[in-house]
Amino acid sequence: MRWSWKLGEVAGIGVLVHATFLMIVAWVALSHWLVERSASAALGGALFVLALFACVVLHELGHALVAKRFGVRTRDITLYPIGGVARLERLPDDPRQEAAIGLAGPAVNLVLAALLGALAATGGTAPLSELAVGRGPFLERLVVANLFLAGFNLLPAFPMDGGRVLRALLATRLSYVRATEIAAGVGQAVALAFGLVGLFTNPFLVFIALFVWLGASSEAAAAQMRAAFRGLPVSRAMVTEFATLAPGDPLARAVDLTLSGTQKDFPVVDEGRPVGILHQTELLAGLAQRGPGARVADFMRRGVETVDARDRVDAAAARLAESDSEVLAVMRAGEVVGLLTQDNLGELVRIQAAASARRPRRSGDAARTAGPPSA
Repeated sequence: MRWSWKLGEVAGIGVLVHATFLMIVAWVALSHWLVERSASAALGGALFVLALFACVVLHELGHALVAKRFGVRTRDITLYPIGGVARLERLPDDPRQEAAIGLAGPAVNLVLAALLGALAATGGTAPLSELAVGRGPFLERLVVANLFLAGFNLLPAFPMDGGRVLRALLATRLSYVRATEIAAGVGQAVALAFGLVGLFTNPFLVFIALFVWLGASSEAAAAQMRAAFRGLPVSRAMVTEFATLAPGDPLARAVDLTLSGTQKDFPVVDEGRPVGILHQTELLAGLAQRGPGARVADFMRRGVETVDARDRVDAAAARLAESDSEVLAVMRAGEVVGLLTQDNLGELVRIQAAASARRPRRSGDAARTAGPPSA
């Protein structure tokens, strides 16, 4: 991901740190230095944050390893200032498995709290009144932090762990989309509460509230999209009326095609074989640098992300979301037969949603579990 660096791999899962994570380390170190005017205090604060986020990595690994047990791969784990995010390849079809994955992270924190507490007890424990995340002996502070992480993540604030467990429980009785909508609504209500409390106490809660609110909205939209794509082949969603360019064409041809239609990205085909994509950004850059007479080959993005027309739309949409390109070339028998873009996927979702709204509800629909399709 952009602005992220890979730290290494654990159990075959890449662990990345986002650039913004360094801000929280620097902020904690500076806060300790301002209070105690001591370099050792600043270093101790920074080390505690690093230890805490090591626990966060283990929390996310708990999700990932349980997901792996159910046949779901985890792409990577990324550390942000507000915590860690494990990107699962897909969600399991069985809501009970999703609930187990959601509970695995907090369970890891509880186990860590017990182990660290037992280790700290060997040297004597500090009074409870002296323990907090920000003060007290190092190990005892980690115990408090892990208990806090477990409890906080179990709040029913979708898309946090507790919200995902709530969604899974609802999905045993409702459709997957409806369960997500309810869980997202609960999550946004909790986010509003976080924001109001944060305005008068801790501004960091406002930041968390924003994350929860946006995450809930995004997950609800993603669930609707997965429902719209279920079972559809790419051939049903692709754009079939499109123009191609040759490597030797001048940029002027791309300008003419852009102005005469709505297409913004053009596959570049050489003897029937796709060799690149000319995006609108590259077209504009080429016009600014060398004018309309410049060759397409000099500004196209080489290499083409392709998908087979028989592939499922949900899998292709996931590839498109992860790709640096805004378009996938759809292939059949070695030829480009269509394009798949975010715009036409969005149109498909809107059409499917409108059709579903008009379609009469069949008996049993409300009780049917509708898990996401496998990727």
